[in-house]
Amino acid sequence: MPKRRKNGDGTLRLRKDGRWEGRIVIGYNENKYPVTKSVTAKTKTECSEKLSQLKEQYIKPTEKITADITFGEWIDFWYRTYCKNTIRKATQEQQENCIYNHIIPAVGRIPLKSLKTADLQQFYNREKQSGRKIRAEIYGKGLSDRTVHMIHQSCRSALERAVDDGLININPADGTKLPKDTQKEMKILKSDEIVRFLYQAKEEGYYELFLLELMTGMRRGEILALKWSDLDLKTGELKIERQVRGGVISVPKTKSSIRTVILPQSLLNILSEYKETVNSEWIFPSPKDSSKTRDPSAVRKRLQIILDRAGCKRVRFHDLRHTFATMAIEYGMDVKTLSAAIGHMSAKTTLNVYSHITDTMREQAAVKIDRSIGGTDARIPSTGSKPERTEKPPFEPYKPKIRRAGTGCISKLNEHLYEGRYSPRVDGKRISRNVYAKTREECEGKLTELIKQMKKEFKK
Repeated sequence: MPKRRKNGDGTLRLRKDGRWEGRIVIGYNENKYPVTKSVTAKTKTECSEKLSQLKEQYIKPTEKITADITFGEWIDFWYRTYCKNTIRKATQEQQENCIYNHIIPAVGRIPLKSLKTADLQQFYNREKQSGRKIRAEIYGKGLSDRTVHMIHQSCRSALERAVDDGLININPADGTKLPKDTQKEMKILKSDEIVRFLYQAKEEGYYELFLLELMTGMRRGEILALKWSDLDLKTGELKIERQVRGGVISVPKTKSSIRTVILPQSLLNILSEYKETVNSEWIFPSPKDSSKTRDPSAVRKRLQIILDRAGCKRVRFHDLRHTFATMAIEYGMDVKTLSAAIGHMSAKTTLNVYSHITDTMREQAAVKIDRSIGGTDARIPSTGSKPERTEKPPFEPYKPKIRRAGTGCISKLNEHLYEGRYSPRVDGKRISRNVYAKTREECEGKLTELIKQMKKEFKK
């Protein structure tokens, strides 16, 4: 395990281009944000020497951390020294947003030794009421309960360290009162919504992605980071061992997230057929560049478009995961098996998240016992996710004016003849082939077969 550098010695890191970079904080600007200087070198030793020279140039030898510094200076020092290197990149972004966009601008000028519980309490209250920096017109002026809790956690941890280092006697964050951290209401798609949703997803080229999601409950980053090598089409085993976030591929956050699920044969047949149309190592590659994964934000936006066009209520991608879990429990999957399937750390977590479903199941069990032993005709309560059957006309999915990439194009030549064309670029050259049919439906079928045939041909 590498030795931790001493406080104030700066940081050393190996860059992607193979060079070493050293960085130190030389002061703070008028907004109390840190000002840094950096050096680079080919070797770690050379970089360390350059960093020492930089430190001598900008930092006085007598300069050290004392209780006379401001809270802003201390929390910046704490984050860089004790926190940043111990958390993941995504968590770093959240932490830095809390510290540099909220904490330092609001209470950063208060001397560390003078910071009181009342200062932090008033700060938290203001953040809850009017602390949002962007998109206030959409989400309201105040921050969410979760963000206020994250801000408090940063303050509390930094001040706890100040107590440990003997800079202050007590932690003023310990006496604050926080808003109740309420979870967002869980939304799920009902059976009739799922049917419409998948019909529309198929029309827009997202059928396989969302079908796999609804049948496995994977996280968005997990499903977009799947490779064909993760899937065994013979056994149905699908290995989930990476995730994508912000365009970066990484290992899942917890060990329980690395898992293997078994796909049903019907889904394997669909994925096997879909594979013939994909020329990439990724199961769901980017439409613009098949060597990259699909962009998570693009999938989120497309989800809302599909939901709107299918006449379904708006849900988050994560709610599709909730939909899978709800259906799994309703159809008899035990909580422990479900916990392993969706990558929870324990069955306790699953029970906490889906307690509303398990409560109904317990009611159902009690009524069944009453009917069996007590001889009553009590009505078994429903979970509410299965809608009543009503006669409705078949759902007609919305057909976008622009066909999705990779599906060719169809033109009506006259009243009795349609032309389908597929023109992929192979080795820098455009190759076009056509099919003809008397109806659009027949032409669509012929064009689909032509595309499969040409993709097989060009793979060889």
